[in-house]
Amino acid sequence: MGLRTDLHEELCTLLGSRNVYYEPPESLKLKYPCIIYEVNDIDQIRANNRHYLDIKRYSITYVTNKNNIDITEKFFETFPTCSFDRPYVSDNLWHYVFTLSY
Repeated sequence: MGLRTDLHEELCTLLGSRNVYYEPPESLKLKYPCIIYEVNDIDQIRANNRHYLDIKRYSITYVTNKNNIDITEKFFETFPTCSFDRPYVSDNLWHYVFTLSY
């Protein structure tokens, strides 16, 4: 699967800005709209009793100050292995959470 830096660049392209953050510290002031992502799980594939491949599963959160459910279509077009988990509102910001195997 791809490198995390490749995923970062694809997310920047999807968003149309550099407001993409990998596991940002709480002290970082985010600019909206933005994407926050982190590793959620790692599937290890084995063959012939040996480690063969790691498939990382990322939790990706699109955060915006506007209700924008249309972003789901962009995610699905860009990442065919992406699934939509849930939307929620916190601190007057809309959050759309996706899971992506990459």
